[in-house]
Order: sequence, then structure tokens, then C-alpha cells
Amino acid sequence: MTSYYTFIYDGECPFCNHFAELLEIKSKINNIKILDGRKNLTLIKSLLDKGYDLDKGAILLKNEDIFHGPDAINTICKQINNPSSSLLLLLSKVFKSNQRTNVIFPLLVRARRFALISKGISISLV
Repeated sequence: MTSYYTFIYDGECPFCNHFAELLEIKSKINNIKILDGRKNLTLIKSLLDKGYDLDKGAILLKNEDIFHGPDAINTICKQINNPSSSLLLLLSKVFKSNQRTNVIFPLLVRARRFALISKGISISLV
């Protein structure tokens, strides 16, 4: 069975934005759609109603499954094989480990919040 992925990120976050661009252009993952959560507020609201808050991390839809935060990053990085970007190769190796992802991810959330605040952008999407 073919898996279909939708990776939802905060397009105003410079870190999230760069990772999403790398996924889209360099990851060689088939069947992936990349969505900026700030441009898809109806979807973000419906996910928030289910308990998935984009402010707390990226969201990955895989067929009928929903992954959030560190689980989303870990799951998508496990799909990356031989990317055409050395940065994406490094990120995929680091985040293929559940343990490393769970340790590093809270730091990434803080970095995102700091970057948004420093740009004068609202942290919350809805």
C-alpha cells in the first residue's frame, strides 16, 4: 500500500520554512504534499479541535494517521533516503532516532517562538 503524506508547518517560522522547502525539493519522498498552516487555517482549526496544535509542532498526516510535534518530524525523517542536500541528510540522520528527536524537539519549539517574536509575528495561528 502506498503511503500519502501531508506535512503541515508554520510558514512564518524560518526554521520550519527551510525544513519544509528541503522536504519538498530535496527529500525524494514520493506522494508528499507540503502545506503552510498559516495559509490553511480551516485545516489547522479542525486539527486543533482534535488536539493537534501547530504552535506545539509540525503535523504530519500519513494516510489516516496523524503525527504531531516530535513524532511528525521523526516519522517523516524515517522516509528520507539519499536526499540531494547535505543539510537534509544530517537532519534526517539526527531525527530518525526517537530519543534524539524527543530531546532536541523542545529546543526547536523554543527557537521557533523566539524567531517569531523577534519578527513581530503572532505565535498562535488561530
